Amino acid sequence: MTEYSVLIGGKAGDGIAQAGQLIASIFNDLGYHIYQYIDYPSLIRGGHNFCIIRASEKPVMAHRSGIDLILALDQKTADLHKQKLQAHGTVIYDSSRVNTEGQPLGIQEIIDLYQGRPIMGNTAIIGAFCGCCGIPWGRAEKVIRKNLLKETDTNILIAREAYAKVSRCMDIQPLDGGHARPMLSGNEWIGLGLLAGGIDAYVAYPMTPSSGVLHYLASVADEAGIDVVHPESEIAVILMALGYSYVGKKSAVGTSGGGFCLMTEALSLAGMAELPIVIVMSQRGGPSTGLPTYTAQSDLLFACHAGQGEFPRLITAPGTPDEAYLWAAEAVHIAWKCQVPAIILSDKTLSEGIYTAGSEPQIRSAPVLSAPSFPYMRYADTPDGISPLLTPPSRDEVIKVNSYAHDYAGISIEDPEMVMTMVHKRLRKAENLADYTDKPGAVYLGGIPTSETAILCWGSP
Repeated sequence: MTEYSVLIGGKAGDGIAQAGQLIASIFNDLGYHIYQYIDYPSLIRGGHNFCIIRASEKPVMAHRSGIDLILALDQKTADLHKQKLQAHGTVIYDSSRVNTEGQPLGIQEIIDLYQGRPIMGNTAIIGAFCGCCGIPWGRAEKVIRKNLLKETDTNILIAREAYAKVSRCMDIQPLDGGHARPMLSGNEWIGLGLLAGGIDAYVAYPMTPSSGVLHYLASVADEAGIDVVHPESEIAVILMALGYSYVGKKSAVGTSGGGFCLMTEALSLAGMAELPIVIVMSQRGGPSTGLPTYTAQSDLLFACHAGQGEFPRLITAPGTPDEAYLWAAEAVHIAWKCQVPAIILSDKTLSEGIYTAGSEPQIRSAPVLSAPSFPYMRYADTPDGISPLLTPPSRDEVIKVNSYAHDYAGISIEDPEMVMTMVHKRLRKAENLADYTDKPGAVYLGGIPTSETAILCWGSP
């Protein structure tokens, strides 16, 4: 199988993420499938940032350990990653900042020649990458022009100069029959899935690594016809979203573990009041502030048991961008069908990884909700525990939701018999949830069917 792995690294502020995405775009233009991993510390400036771009003739969902080419804009990149270099690999490095073996590149001299800015060093090393790999300059220039919309001509001159200064070390050819595909982050896939599920509003307070969902949906809010709101805190986020749900507007929120901690009281409110809501929880290292920019998968049990008391919930943990899209949409459908909270468990690897798109997964149609009867009882008892849903405004009908123990009409009660009736009513939804999720795509089966050993896993690779 034809595939390549390229690592580019430097300091925060060197434009490493953008440079990595530009390299990924060049591979994509050559017809390769892409996975891009972005690593950065929780700093505004300084520290060590790097991207790994894996390009393959087949879809890929993770990076591999061996690196074919390192592009080093600082000494730390060479020192930390050179041991990952394959036997045939090489390092292209900024000769004014790095001392190592490989191909030196006088980046500062090139920048000075064309009166560029220091950050254009990443453009120079991209040009060197293209020259080293034998990528035709015309294809490289086309991608650079498409992606660098500011000071484009200066960037092109710098990249072209660097392209001519390096020796050929690899031969990367366009794939036969290959074509460029859309490249999206996992968070963008989740956002698209929420839109496919029919959300009317997305409410979030930025928290790495879920913030990309907020950024993406804010960028398309007018086109998609949805509200995107950034309140003052995670507590305000979920309460505002539940307000949307009460009036019949499908809402979703986004956060990470620390923000989800603040949301748990309102999560219980959603369980008791039977208000549907979708929660995107992208995991990072904990406890507490933990590791804001690194991945973890330690919040599954927290998601299962968050909130006081017992109430059913849907938890889905997609492992690929296709699954993220599919189950974000399904989470909206199921939350509204069963009137429960639905939690999408992502993580930094999936949320911030960048992937080329495959075929669009098929989304099931939104479920048909039960028609209410009159006089209306918001919490009418039913065999499956799901009460017919009516939302305000509704003439002559009182639609009362309640966080207290309540009767069929939503009136607060403390009668033990009615309390138990309503507890059992809510818990019966779990059976409906199990039936609804027992569908193709809920679990992926791979490997050898006759194997004596099975490995059970969840989430991203």
